[in-house]
Amino acid sequence: MPDTPPLAHSFTIALPAWVDEELSGTPAVLPTREDRMALVHCLAARNFREGNGGPFAAVVVDTDSGELVSVGVNVVLSTGISSGHAEVTALGLAQVATGSWDLGAGGARRELVVNWRPCAQCYGATLWSGVRTLVVAGSGPELEEITGFDEGPVRDDWAEQFEARGIAVVTDVLRQEALDVYRAYAAHVAATGAVVYNARTDG
Repeated sequence: MPDTPPLAHSFTIALPAWVDEELSGTPAVLPTREDRMALVHCLAARNFREGNGGPFAAVVVDTDSGELVSVGVNVVLSTGISSGHAEVTALGLAQVATGSWDLGAGGARRELVVNWRPCAQCYGATLWSGVRTLVVAGSGPELEEITGFDEGPVRDDWAEQFEARGIAVVTDVLRQEALDVYRAYAAHVAATGAVVYNARTDG
């Protein structure tokens, strides 16, 4: 029998270098949810222009103090890893920073702030992360309609499912600003032919 070819043993999802530049001057504490979402929108708006992935970003913060724990952007295109979504990146980096897979360990109250309702993948990642609150800019069909992304089969009662598992859901924080970023992304795709990466539907 032929030898087994060398197999990959690891992969890396890391923030692009420009994020440090973008965060320069950002306070360590973001007291309001509008402050937190404004940072998310800023990162999302730059991310697609840098070629890392789609117009998506997320942050994890301490709910009560507003202390910034981690940030994430979508890095699917720059890494070639389909799971490199903003939520996965932010949650993973928060878990590294805190030293625990459970971001609610010891009674900690942390929240994930993201610029739309999580896709099918990030829905599960959020459920199992230990965050106690999910803050989203919006949850309607506009994201898919504007950008062409397929967010996957997310339940109609997605918010209730989070709530049933002890994760509070806060919606419509700087919603219009999120839509502005998506429209800018759509214009960018039209002008540059940037890849809108989706699951295959052709069998």
